[in-house]
Amino acid sequence: MVSLQFLYLIAFSVLHILAQTTQPSNCIPLPSSIPPTTISKLPDPFTFTNGSRVTTKEAWTCRREEIKALLQRYELGQKPSRPANLTATSASNKITIACSEGGKSISFSVSVQLPSGSSKGPFPAIIALGGASIPVPQGVAIITFNNEEIAATYPRANGLFYTLYGTSHQAGGLIAWAWAVSRIIDALEILPSSMTNIDVSRIGVTGCSRNGKGAIIAGAFDDRIRLTIPQEAGSGGAGCWRIVSEMKKNGTNVEDAAQIVTGDGWFATVFEQYVNKIETLPHDHHMLIGLIVGSGRGLLVIENSGIDYLGPISTYGCSIAGRRIFEAVGMQDSFGFSQVAHGASHCQLPASQQPEVAAFMNRFLLAQANTNTNVFKTDGKFNFDLARWVDWSIPGLT
Repeated sequence: MVSLQFLYLIAFSVLHILAQTTQPSNCIPLPSSIPPTTISKLPDPFTFTNGSRVTTKEAWTCRREEIKALLQRYELGQKPSRPANLTATSASNKITIACSEGGKSISFSVSVQLPSGSSKGPFPAIIALGGASIPVPQGVAIITFNNEEIAATYPRANGLFYTLYGTSHQAGGLIAWAWAVSRIIDALEILPSSMTNIDVSRIGVTGCSRNGKGAIIAGAFDDRIRLTIPQEAGSGGAGCWRIVSEMKKNGTNVEDAAQIVTGDGWFATVFEQYVNKIETLPHDHHMLIGLIVGSGRGLLVIENSGIDYLGPISTYGCSIAGRRIFEAVGMQDSFGFSQVAHGASHCQLPASQQPEVAAFMNRFLLAQANTNTNVFKTDGKFNFDLARWVDWSIPGLT
C-alpha cells in the first residue's frame, strides 16, 4: 500500500517542477557579459538588455526572468534552488526543516502560532522574518524564524546557509534569507495541512528594517508568496539606489549603497564594485518592485517619511516608478504604498497605516475579493520630479 507521506512527496515534486518551468521556453538567457553603460535615470524595465522592447505579457514574463538574473549577478548573489534532499517534521507548534546538499547538512526550526478561538483551518499564514511588527488579523497564522541564524548580518558569510553552501558562496544575507523563506514554503508543501493546519496556497511574508529588505527579496524571488509587506526597509528594499545616491550628494543623512556595504553582509561581494558608480548598474529597485506583479499576488510597501536615513524620497519615487510595471499588466491595485511620519519610532506601525495593512491581508490572505487595496499615499512634502528619473513609457501589453 502506498503511504500518504509518499503521495505528498510525489505531489510536492510535481509542484516544484512546475514552479521551475513557468517561464516561456523561448526566453533568451542573460548574456554572459554586458558592456557597462551609464544610465543616469531609472533603467527601463520594459527593454531587454539586447535592446528589444517588451510589447506582450509573454515577453514581460521573459523580461522578468532577466531582471531576476540581473539582480542576482550584480547585487544579491545567486539564490540556490531547493536542496537535493529536504525533509520536514512538525510538532508542538514548531516545524523543523532539514536540508542536505553535496555531503553537507543543516537544519533549522520555525515557530507557528495558529489563530486562537473556535475557527477551524487550514489557515493562511504570514512568514515574519525575526517576528511580526504589523498587526496580523484573526484567521491568519504567524510563522517566525531567526533569519540571522541563516545568514548573520555581521560578520559576512556566517550562518547555516554558508554551512551548507560554503563561506565562499557569493550570495549575500538578503538572498540567503529569501532562500530560507522558500524552504519554509517547501516544508509546508511536504507536510499535510491536516498536520500543520496551514493553507500553503495563501502565504505572505513580512519584516521590518533589515528584515523588510529580506521580505521584499523573498517575495520577488518566490511566486508562491501571495502577499509581501516590507516595513520601513529603506535602501536595499523599496528604495532606488540612484535616487538615494542623489539624496546623499545633496546632503541628506541617508544610507546609500556605498555605506550599506561597509559592515553589513546583506549583498553579494560583487556589488561593492558598483556602489561608487551606481549609474552603471543595469537595474534598480523599481524593477525589484515589479517582480512581485502577478495574478493573485499583492505588495504593500510601508515606509516612514520622518526618518531621513530610510531615504523617504527614494522609496516614494522608486515606488511611483515600480507601480508603472503593475499598471502595464492592469494590476495597479495589487501594489500599495503607505508612507507616514512617526518620528524615530522605527518598526512601530502607527494607527493611520493599519487600515491598508488590514485591507491587503483581507484581500490576499483571507480571500476577501472585494476589498479595496487601491492605496498610494505619503504625508511627505516632496518635490519629486518623475521626469528627472523616468524617460520610458508604459507599454500596452497584449
